[in-house]
Amino acid sequence: MQVILLEKVVNLGNLGEIVKVKDGYARNFLIPQRKARRATTAAVAEFEVKRAELEKIAAEKLAASQAQGEKLTGQTVQISQKSGVDGRLFGSVTNADIAVALTKQGFAVEKAQVRMPTGPLKVTGDHTVAVALHTDVVIEVTITIVGEHA
Repeated sequence: MQVILLEKVVNLGNLGEIVKVKDGYARNFLIPQRKARRATTAAVAEFEVKRAELEKIAAEKLAASQAQGEKLTGQTVQISQKSGVDGRLFGSVTNADIAVALTKQGFAVEKAQVRMPTGPLKVTGDHTVAVALHTDVVIEVTITIVGEHA
C-alpha cells in the first residue's frame, strides 16, 4: 500500500514522502496513529494544500523537544529498589520506572520514549539510558540505582 507520511517516521521517511509499506503496517499503525494517509490522488492534493501548516507544526514539535532535551541533558535520576547483599535487585528497573522518576522531576516523558536496548536494569549502580524525545532528539540520562538491603 502506498501512503503519504504526515510526519517523520523512523526508518521509513520524512514528512510528505510517498512510501510503499505493507498493508498491515499502514492499517494497524501508521493510519490510526495519524502518521500517514493512503496516497490517493485526492489525499495527495489535500496534503499539498496543508503542507506548509504541517511543516510548521513539525518544526514546533522539534523545537519543543530540543528545548526539553537541553534541560534533560546531564540529569541524574536516582531510583531506590530492594536488593540483595551482592547488589542484584529483587525485580528490575524498567522503562516505566524511569519514566515515572523523570516525571516526578518535572520532565514529561512517556515510557515508550525511554530506550533500553539491553533490557531492564537488574543491578545497583550507575547506568546510562537513552530518552528519545523526538525522532531527531535522543538524550542520554544517567540512572543511579540505590539498593535497599532487605
